[in-house]
Order: sequence, then C-alpha cells, then structure tokens
Amino acid sequence: MSDCEGLNGKLGLFSVVFLIFNRVIGTGIYATPSVILRTSGSVGVALIMWLVGALIAAAGTTVYIELGTGLPRSGGEKNYLEFIYRRPKFMMTCAFSVYALITGSAAANSVVFGEYVIHSLNMTPNLYNTRLVAFLCLTFCLLAHGTTHKSGLRLQNALGFSKLLILCAIALSGLLCLARVPGFAVRDGYEVPRNFEWKTFWEGSGTGVNAFVTGLYSVIWSFIGYSNANYALSEVRDPIRTIKRAAPLAMFFVAMVYMFVNIAYFAAVSKDDILGSRRIVALLKDEVRAPAIQNLGKISSFKVVQELGREGILPYPSFFASNKPFNAPLAGLFTQYLVSCAFMLGPPPGDAYLFMISLSSYSSAIINTLVAIGLLLLYTPSYREWGWNPPFRAPKPIIVIFFLSNVFLVVIPLIPPSNGSRVYERLPYWVCTFLTF
Repeated sequence: MSDCEGLNGKLGLFSVVFLIFNRVIGTGIYATPSVILRTSGSVGVALIMWLVGALIAAAGTTVYIELGTGLPRSGGEKNYLEFIYRRPKFMMTCAFSVYALITGSAAANSVVFGEYVIHSLNMTPNLYNTRLVAFLCLTFCLLAHGTTHKSGLRLQNALGFSKLLILCAIALSGLLCLARVPGFAVRDGYEVPRNFEWKTFWEGSGTGVNAFVTGLYSVIWSFIGYSNANYALSEVRDPIRTIKRAAPLAMFFVAMVYMFVNIAYFAAVSKDDILGSRRIVALLKDEVRAPAIQNLGKISSFKVVQELGREGILPYPSFFASNKPFNAPLAGLFTQYLVSCAFMLGPPPGDAYLFMISLSSYSSAIINTLVAIGLLLLYTPSYREWGWNPPFRAPKPIIVIFFLSNVFLVVIPLIPPSNGSRVYERLPYWVCTFLTF
C-alpha cells in the first residue's frame, strides 16, 4: 500500500510531513509581507523578523517532539496541559477548547483564498464576491475531508507537494531576478527595486517595540502548525519514530522556502509597492504568478474536537466522537466549519485580517508559555513521581528559549506603541490582548 495511505489507514512519513507542511504553508507567506514590512519599517528588519520566527518555530518543534514522543496519542496541547496541570480538574480542558476553536478557524485563509481567486479572474475583490468564494472553499474542504477520508488525504498530499514546487519556483525566479539574469528581470517601465542596496536595506527601521512584536505575530502566524502532527498521533504509523523525523524535515523546508520567497519578493517588487498593497499577490500577479490553490484546505483542529467528544467533555459526546456515516470525522470538521464561517462572515474589512491572525498568534503564545514552563516543571523534584521519561528529550536551553520568547510575545503587546506608530488602522492596540484573556 502507498505511503500516503499507510497501513490499516495509518499515516506514514510522507503524509505526516505534508500534514505539517500543509498546515503551515498557506496565506501567511502571501498576505503578511506587507504587514510585516510596515511594522518593521525596513527590508533588513523584516528579514530579521522572519529569521527570529523560524528560530522560535524550531524551538517549538523540538519541544513538541518531546511531548509527542512522551504522550504519543491524538490531542496535542490538550493532552500535555491536562497531564501537567491536573488541578483544578477540567480547567485546562475548557481553556484549551476555546483556544482550539480560535486557532483552528480557517476564516483568514478562506478570505484570502477568495481574494486570490477573484484576482485570478481579473475581477475586483469586494466584500461579497470574496466571501462567497471563501464560503465555497470552506464547504469544499468540509465535504472532501468529512465524506471521503482517503481522497481528502490524497488531496492534502497533492496540495502539499504543489505548494513546495510552486514556492520553490517563486524563490528561484526571485533569485534569478536579483542576479539580473536575462528573461527574469522586472517588466519594462517598472522601477527596478533597490531593496538590497545597503543604504535602502535598513531605511525606515525603528518603528518601536510594540510594532515589532505585532509584525512578529504575523511571522509566527505564518509558522503556526509545527505541532499539527501531534493532534493526530493516534493515526500515525510508529508515531514516535515518525514524529522525530517528519517534524524537523517539514519545518526545515518551510523555513528555507519562507526566507527565499521573501528575498524573491524584495528582488522583484519595490518597497513602496509592497507597503501600498494589502496582499502581495495583487502585485505578484504581474511579476510572479502564485496560484490561489495553495491556500485551499487548511482545516486542522477537528481531531481536538473529536478527542473532546471521546472524553465526554462536549455535549452529545457520541456525536462528536463518531466517524459515522462516512468513516471520517465529519462532526469535528463541521464544528470547525461553523466557527470558520462565523469568523469569515462576521468581521468587517480593514483591520479584520490582521486582528484575526493577531488573536490566533497571541492565544498560541499563551498556550506555548504554559506548555514550555510545564515541560520544565516535569524535570523538577516535585514532579519526578509522575515518571516523565520520553524517548526524545529537548535540550533544556531550547525549552528555556521557547519559554522566554513566548513570555516576551505575551507581555510586549501590553506596552503602548511609540508616537506616530499604529498597530491597526481603526482598532486600539490592546484589543487583541483584551479579547484573548
């Protein structure tokens, strides 16, 4: 049987790599560069943000590999928080349920997918046609994964492989453009970008720490998904061995692709044009074409909903835990589908996209802080009797770095932005932190 299907329906190495890769790669690499450049102020600081985000993701991947090998079953952070913080009972379960619904929402991805489709049809995106396409996208994902599980898995692998090929093509085109290779230069009449000249490379830096962290949230949101395989470890063949190989491999490809694609953007598009565009794809459609299909199908937290049903936490647990009638997790997917539709249809345009990804990233930072400090506690004498002895152990300095980086991300947004700098166009800077708590 092919590796994409595994044995007895189990996921093999190839499927787990693309399970992570598909969750991470999506709208972030196209929709956030203009936001990140605006908050960083310069091309140099923007690239540093992407590097810092990659290092935080690498530390997080290492931490979650240890947790996944120590508790190799589906559920992800829910299992780890329940194992570490046992009192008061069900407190972590309830808190994580809300977190899973927020971060598992595919609203932001579906909206940007809608914009990309409308752009590809040479139409002007508006509130109605964008959300109509977004709704159809969410519905397609629900039916594909909720009624034909094996077909959905094959679709996931095919999309993941296409993402890798297309992004590699974009990165290569940008590098060839930067090297002034004939045939890859910007079109006639377009100003040749000078983003990598030393004088302009750092021009505009110094937007303030609050703006820097807001931009870093957008970077981290683009890396969210490194723990995606942990949600479905019960479905993985030889989960301990597979997660130790698949997670680093997937995230290495993600980090390399992200850095080279950003270099491609700055090589082909001027700084002013990137700052003036809400989505990089609006510019790249004439410079480097990027299919909207790359952002299709990012529905991922249904396994958490299913696990909550199996444990009787949710009302009507047999309904949420069941794989009937198609031998696929339709109930869990439908729950996420409803939440995604609500997020997609509810917020007004403008600050809505940045707010959604900031809310997701800030919630993730809080959960990661609790996970990291909890993992450190498991090595203290007070927790020794719990017998934590995973097959893979993350280096203590890596755990500490992951913990401190997430504490930084939780605390800094509470500081007001510097004068003349705005996080949102209309919303107050503290709205994301307030609503998260």
